[in-house]
Amino acid sequence: MTVPPNVLKAIFFDIDDTLFSTSVFAEAARRNSVAAMIRAGLRMEAKECFQELSEIIEELGTNYEHHYDKLLGRIPKENYAGVNPAVIVAAGVVAYHETKFKDLKPYPDVVTAFNILSHTGITLGIITAGLQIKQAEKLIRLKLLDYLNPMAIFITDQLGIGKQNIKLYQYACKSLNLSPENCMYVGDNPIYDVDVPNRLGMISVLNRRSGKYLDVDGKTQPQYTIHDMWGLLEILRQDYRLEI
Repeated sequence: MTVPPNVLKAIFFDIDDTLFSTSVFAEAARRNSVAAMIRAGLRMEAKECFQELSEIIEELGTNYEHHYDKLLGRIPKENYAGVNPAVIVAAGVVAYHETKFKDLKPYPDVVTAFNILSHTGITLGIITAGLQIKQAEKLIRLKLLDYLNPMAIFITDQLGIGKQNIKLYQYACKSLNLSPENCMYVGDNPIYDVDVPNRLGMISVLNRRSGKYLDVDGKTQPQYTIHDMWGLLEILRQDYRLEI
């Protein structure tokens, strides 16, 4: 039997700047890395070092694995003369990971919302862009795995399909034997998280909470716009009659 279009069977979430503030975390981690490299012997003003590191990340992308090596390659060698460059790089890497241990946490309302939704019978899943281990690590550190269907986690690197490709969302729906019109997607990027799901007929929810896409507009409008998970829960109560 075909499920009616107004019956919600699954909600997929983006991770970055949807479940936690990637932008705030990334800046804090990079500033901590810069401070650690300077303590390890890098002779450079923190502001200048942070700017250079930011440029490298912008040019090479966040998934590039040798940002700190590139940093040392782009500055005068006298800035770290007499110090083993491996120690400086290691100091930056360790500081970044220590920030992850301490500061990578979900938005406060996310855990509450996930706990509520986990008792509704709706499948909760993830569709996210990035390296598979890196994105999976975020879910573990955010302590959200217990609320997710383990078969409903889809990572672009793992599948070899980018978020700009409608096939990613098709794959997620088909993998769970669900029709797109019975699936909701919540994300912060109007182009990839709204325009593409809209083409497939999914229920798109734009999360205008934080991040670099706040001032970006897509070609199509989301069915809903929220600013936190309380807004999502209210939509589910009003339009989908969920008793939550």
